[in-house]
Amino acid sequence: MKKIHILILKSFIRPFIVTFFIVMFVLLMLFLFKYIDDLIGKGFEWYVILELLAYQSAVQISMAMPLSMLLSSIMTFGNLGESYELVAIKAAGVSLRKAMSPLFILVGLFSGGAFLFSDYILPVVNLKMGSLLYDVRIKQADFLIKPGIFNNTIPGYSIRAKGKSKDGKILYDLMIYDHKSSTTANNVLLAEEGFIYNSPDNNTMILKLKDGVRYEDSRARNARVYNPRQQFTRFYFEETEQKFDMSAFQMKRTDENLFKSHHAMLNLKQLRHYTDSNAIQMDSLRNTVLREIKSYYYYFNDYYKVKDSTIAIGNAITYNQNFTAAIPKEKRTTAISNAMNQVRYIKDVLNLKANEDEFYRNKDILYNVEFQRKFTLAVSCLLLFCIGAPLGAIIRKGGLGLPVVVAIIFFLIYHIISTVSEKSAKEGNIDTFWGMWMAIFILSPLAIFLTYKAATDSALFDIEQYRIKAEKTLNWIKARFGIGNKKATHPSKSLHDDYTLSS
Repeated sequence: MKKIHILILKSFIRPFIVTFFIVMFVLLMLFLFKYIDDLIGKGFEWYVILELLAYQSAVQISMAMPLSMLLSSIMTFGNLGESYELVAIKAAGVSLRKAMSPLFILVGLFSGGAFLFSDYILPVVNLKMGSLLYDVRIKQADFLIKPGIFNNTIPGYSIRAKGKSKDGKILYDLMIYDHKSSTTANNVLLAEEGFIYNSPDNNTMILKLKDGVRYEDSRARNARVYNPRQQFTRFYFEETEQKFDMSAFQMKRTDENLFKSHHAMLNLKQLRHYTDSNAIQMDSLRNTVLREIKSYYYYFNDYYKVKDSTIAIGNAITYNQNFTAAIPKEKRTTAISNAMNQVRYIKDVLNLKANEDEFYRNKDILYNVEFQRKFTLAVSCLLLFCIGAPLGAIIRKGGLGLPVVVAIIFFLIYHIISTVSEKSAKEGNIDTFWGMWMAIFILSPLAIFLTYKAATDSALFDIEQYRIKAEKTLNWIKARFGIGNKKATHPSKSLHDDYTLSS
């Protein structure tokens, strides 16, 4: 019995490790394709890219774990079924349920680890990942000179070089326009050659220029003072330095505390706390609505005295036609104007409070969705294993061919149902509990059905079996309705019968 358990565990762990890293690689490539424009041309250090990929790898575990669990379970039992090892195990008197018992324990440990990971590690990783990705996306592209093209990335300057060296450090035939003082080209610098390098803190770019001239229009500085001898200034130089502020091109890390209240960066304890605080704010907001508009719901009985006794009976006022009948004619215009003002105010207050209430309600939905996600990740690993293991025992095909196709189909079904139901929950169409657990509730009967079929050695995917059943059904239909039972009349026999009758 122990040898069987060890055999099954070894057969499962190896495909699981391989498929897990394959799925992680594919998901990382999808991430890079999505954010490739935000990473290229910004001069990031290698460790920044590596840190970003490490955080993204941890984030993708929530999707890679269920998929690799499904794929590896199908491959494991497909290989065992294809090599007739499952037949040998059953022939030894060991049922499929007993043979799978150590795998259930192992998968249960994986599911528990996934729950702890989603509760304690994933919120921290999401916080690190979110802040780093935000800084990466807002960082400007590196300063890059292309020969013959003006570069305007540095604020206040336009730089053009007709040529540059292979390493990009030396620029030839430079032209620099300084627009910091005004929008016009009143300060122009020309140089034969320029050597570019950065300061030790990388916040300043220094351009050492050789053999050039600077043209400066003095009227830009002293436009009110007229001096005919200083209208245009020209400076020749053999060597000078031009400094540019490059602090805007450096990646500055944002304070992570700004992202801590996001729903994806909270654990279960924090989610409960934020949910309770949000509920208190919602109750407080809804209680203030009535107090703000209550004073604007009243009748002007004291101001507009009812003089017509025919419309007043006791303390009750009856109106034969409309409300304005109770108001004197000379005061009706004022009354209607005041009423319209009160209605506008009440409408504005209700619209404002409705927007605030919707904001808090959406936050409450997101908190509840994230709360349920902590549990669905662990249960989805167990569910997809319960689908993949009996499915592999039924199809009896190993390798990366048919098992991969079947696994992807079932995972897509699970992922589509989960995504659609989660979106409906976030939009408030269904309860968050049903939205997050919908895919698990729908696929659980399928897991039970496949487990039953695998335990009873059902050939669920045997095409020959379905062909035989189809032929039997077709023959029964023919026999039932008499299709194809009529005997054809032979021509020679008909002629013989006619000759016999004539004789």
